[in-house]
Amino acid sequence: MDKTMTRREWLKLSGKLALATAVAPLAYIPLAHASSDGLVSKASVSYQDKPSGSDMCSNCRHFVPGPSKTADGTCRVVAGKISPHGYCFAYTPLSS
Repeated sequence: MDKTMTRREWLKLSGKLALATAVAPLAYIPLAHASSDGLVSKASVSYQDKPSGSDMCSNCRHFVPGPSKTADGTCRVVAGKISPHGYCFAYTPLSS
């Protein structure tokens, strides 16, 4: 028996396939760039030592400050020393 697909079935299947194709790589990116402690590399989030406008690490919820206001700190997401004036794509503003 040869069953033909209706237009509606074809559209549903095409949409699911497109969604799976778009989302699948996102599931593997953090794993590929994560260190043994679960933090991602600076390169994987395009870290820079300068702010992006008013967005900077010292205003990010992931930033852990250093011993002084101007000293480098750490990040809960990104590996290595982090400048309070830095910026990356993992930036998440502090709650208002």
